[in-house]
Amino acid sequence: MHARATSLESVEILPRTPRTSGGARSRDHDALPTPYEGDDVELSLLGDAERREAAADLTLEEEQEYLTQVDAKRSFSARDKRAMVLLTVLYFIQGFPLGLALGSIPFIIREKLSYSQLAVFSLAAYPYSLKLLWSPIVDSMFFPSIGRRKSWIIPVQLIVGTIMLAMSARAEELVADPGKHLYTLTFAFTSLVFFSATQDVAVDGWALTLLSEENLAYASTCQVIGLNSGNIMSYSLFLALNSENFAHKWGIPRLTLGAYLFFCACMSYAVTFVLFFVKEDSRAGEDMGIKKVYLTMWEICKLKHVQILLAVHLLAKVGWQADDAVAMLKMTEKGLGREDIAVAVLIDFPFELAAGWLAGRWARGDRPLRAWTYSFWPRLALTLIAALVVYWFPRPPITSTFMVGLVTLIILQSFTGTIQFGGISAFHTRVSDPVVGGTYMTLLNTFVNLGDTWPRFFVLRGVDLFTIATCSLPEAAPGLSVEARECVSEQGKAACREASGQCVIEQDGFYIVSGFCLIFGVVSVLFFIMPTVRKLQAIPASKWRIAS
Repeated sequence: MHARATSLESVEILPRTPRTSGGARSRDHDALPTPYEGDDVELSLLGDAERREAAADLTLEEEQEYLTQVDAKRSFSARDKRAMVLLTVLYFIQGFPLGLALGSIPFIIREKLSYSQLAVFSLAAYPYSLKLLWSPIVDSMFFPSIGRRKSWIIPVQLIVGTIMLAMSARAEELVADPGKHLYTLTFAFTSLVFFSATQDVAVDGWALTLLSEENLAYASTCQVIGLNSGNIMSYSLFLALNSENFAHKWGIPRLTLGAYLFFCACMSYAVTFVLFFVKEDSRAGEDMGIKKVYLTMWEICKLKHVQILLAVHLLAKVGWQADDAVAMLKMTEKGLGREDIAVAVLIDFPFELAAGWLAGRWARGDRPLRAWTYSFWPRLALTLIAALVVYWFPRPPITSTFMVGLVTLIILQSFTGTIQFGGISAFHTRVSDPVVGGTYMTLLNTFVNLGDTWPRFFVLRGVDLFTIATCSLPEAAPGLSVEARECVSEQGKAACREASGQCVIEQDGFYIVSGFCLIFGVVSVLFFIMPTVRKLQAIPASKWRIAS
C-alpha cells in the first residue's frame, strides 16, 4: 500500500527527459562550465565523464552551492511562463482519465467483482507502460500545417473527450453491474489510457519547443504537478464526492460517475479549443525517422549491461506488488470508506512533493543508486506492516488513532517510493546517451513501468486462486447444490446470497501471495539486485553509449 495504492494505480508516471536539439555534445570540456551557457542546462543529459570532470575540484557542499547558483540564475520570460502554464494544463487533463482508470474505478467496482475479474480490468494499465512501442510514430508523423505535436494532441484530446462523453450516459449502469459489463469497461478505460499515453508522448515532445532551452528542465516539473493534480481530482477527490456517506455527512449532492465524466469531457473539449489559437514553433534537429528510432532502440537493447538493467527493473518491484494491488482493497472490504482513502491520499500529497525534492538532492553524486538500493529494506518492511494492518484491521467505526497510523504508513511508503524514483531517474539520466537521450530514457522508463504492471494480473489472480471461502448455509437449506458452496467466484457468491447464506473465508489468498512476494523481494534484493546494481553503477558512462 502506497500513496497511490490501488489495484492498478502503482503505475509510476516517469517524466521523459527531453532530447537536446543541439545534436551531439562535445565530451572534452576542460573547465567548469559557467552558468548559463546554452549547453549547461540542467537537463540531466550530460555524460558521467562530463559530470565528474566538471565537479572534480568541488566538495559536496561546493557542488550543492554551485547548483543553487545555477538555479538562481535561471530567468523566466513571459513566453516561458505561458508555456509552463500550457504544459501543466495539458498534463492536468491527461491525469483525469488516468486517475479514473488506474485509481478510483477499481475501488468502485471492487465490491461486485472477484479479484480474478479485477485482474482483467487491470489490463487497462498496460498501454501507459507500453507507449514506447508507438512513440516513434508520434514523433515522426504529423501535418506541417497543423504542427508536429498539435497534429496528435488535438485529435487525441477530442477522442478522449468523446469517449468520456459517451460513457457518461451509461456510467451508472456499467458500474452498477460491472461483472456483466466487465469487458466493455475494460475496453473503454484501456482506450482512454492508450490515448492518454499517446498524448503524453506528444506533449513531452512539444515541451522541447514550448520552453526556452535554458528552462527545458522545468518540463518535468510541469508534468509532475499537472499529472499528480489531475490524478488527485479523479482519484481522491472524486472518491470522496462519490461517496454517499461523505455527501450525507456534509449535506452536499453526491457526485455521480456520469456527471464527473461529463465534466472531464467538457474540460478536454475546452482545452482543445484553446489549442487552435496556440502557435507551435519548430526547431532544427528534431527530425528522426521512424525506422531510425526503432533501430536506435534495438542497438541500445543489444548492450549487455542495458539488458541486465532492464531485468533488474522487471523484478525490482515484485516484493510489494501484493501490497500495492490488494492491500487497500482488502481494507475497503473490512470497512475503510472511500472518503477515508481520499483524505489519506490528500494528506500524503504535500509529503510526496517534499520527498521528491529530497530524492533529487540525495540522488546527486557518484552513486545515485545508493539511496535507491537502501530504500528497498524500509519499503519491504512497510509492506509487511501493511499486511499486518489488513490482518488486524478493526471493525468500524475506525478510530482517529488508527487513521493517524494508517496515514503515517501511507506517507512512509510514498516517501520510500519517491526516493527510489529519484535515484533510478538520476541513474538513467547519467547513463543515457545524450545524442539519443529521449529514446534512451523512454526505453529505460518503460521497463520501470512494466516492473509495476506485469505482476499485477498474476497477483490479483493469485489472491483468488489461494483463497478458500465457503458458503455458510442456514439449516433450512440442506439440499443446496455444490456450486454454491464456494464463495470465491462471483457465481458462488451470488448462489450463496440466493440461498440466504453467508460467505466465510477460511483461507485468505492475500496473505499467501503477500508472503510469496515478500520472500521473492528479499531474496532478489540480496542475491541479484544489490550485487548487480553495484556492478552497473561502476560501469563508465562511455560503455552505455551506442556506436554513432
